[in-house]
Amino acid sequence: MDISRPDLKKRKLRRNVTLTIVILLLASVAGYFLMRLKPAIPTVDSAVWTDTVKRGPLLRQVRGPGTLVPREDKIRLIPAETEATVVRIRVLPGAKVEPDTIVMDLVAPEVQQEMLDAQLQLKAAQADYVNTRARLQSDLMNQRAGAATVGADYKQAQLQAQTDKSLYDLGVISGLTYSASKGKADELTQRNGIEGDRLDLNQKAIATQLDVQQTKVQQAEAMLALRQKQQDALSVRAGISGVLVDLPHQVGEHIDPGTTLAKVVQPDQLKASLKIAETQARDIQIGQPAEIDTHNGVIDGKVMRIDPAVQNGTVTVDVELTGALPQGARPDLSVDGTIDLDRMSDVLYVGRPAFGNENSTINLFRESPDGKTATRVPVKVGRASVNNIQVIEGLNVGDTVILSDMSRWDSVDRVRLP
Repeated sequence: MDISRPDLKKRKLRRNVTLTIVILLLASVAGYFLMRLKPAIPTVDSAVWTDTVKRGPLLRQVRGPGTLVPREDKIRLIPAETEATVVRIRVLPGAKVEPDTIVMDLVAPEVQQEMLDAQLQLKAAQADYVNTRARLQSDLMNQRAGAATVGADYKQAQLQAQTDKSLYDLGVISGLTYSASKGKADELTQRNGIEGDRLDLNQKAIATQLDVQQTKVQQAEAMLALRQKQQDALSVRAGISGVLVDLPHQVGEHIDPGTTLAKVVQPDQLKASLKIAETQARDIQIGQPAEIDTHNGVIDGKVMRIDPAVQNGTVTVDVELTGALPQGARPDLSVDGTIDLDRMSDVLYVGRPAFGNENSTINLFRESPDGKTATRVPVKVGRASVNNIQVIEGLNVGDTVILSDMSRWDSVDRVRLP
């Protein structure tokens, strides 16, 4: 028979409540101390790129990729002079050519017909000139003959008038006879002057008419020269010494006037066309020195042109190559170019970090003296170069900072280094 013990139940309930309260208190205390604990310093799990702050001269440079391209004055695009058809290709792209090298042959029956017409027109103009000159010279001779007759009559009348005046003074002839003689002399004097003026005007008119005919001859000669040039252009010549790089047409293809038939370049006359980021191109000036890395040698050069427009966030800068081209340099070769902007004499600088623009304030992790940890510090930077950037404040000479991308640790101010 079981005996009821209420005191045992109360004691057990009291013990359970007490235990629960103790556990809650211990959990509260543990939670309080855990909340007051500082988070552990994260550890960088990969190698970092560091640099030491230095003081001294800083050469500012900008860099950009590009290609070697022929200079515009060393490229020859050969256009079609007339409508024609390709009948023969003599040279293929990549071959060396001379100015007289025939690249291809064209045929154009219309050009040959026009040339024959121009030859006939020239002969006709020359014949008209000869006939006109002969006719005008004949008219001039007739005019001179008439003027000579009038001149002779004028002299004879003058002598007769002088003789009659002497006879009249002696009383041998009447005054009427003398007056008639004098009147005829005066008339011939006037006619002689008119004939002289007519002769001068006729000579000037002859010169004008001959000039008109000569202009027609020259016009026919110019037309013939044009047709001859078009005829000669059917044998397409390179025009300069160099390499044939483009021949876009095939035998049998019909060509319209103005179509590019071939492209010839001089491979030893190249320039570098660089693409510089628009944010770095503002300080580039004409004449600044540059170096072009062809990956098989470095060529010295200088800036010769800066494109005024921005395309896809870059500015095109052309560099004239002043040094000798290394072996293998050819058009469209990929290169890297570096342009010297200026030299700062005495500045505090450090390697350029992975992120951060010039003339701004950036955050860098500075290593502790023992090299085990790094602390975030704000750094005010100034002008930048390709590999270095000026430090205005926030760092001192000898400080070592991390230049690698540390964006994973933006939420902490201190990291442990591996």
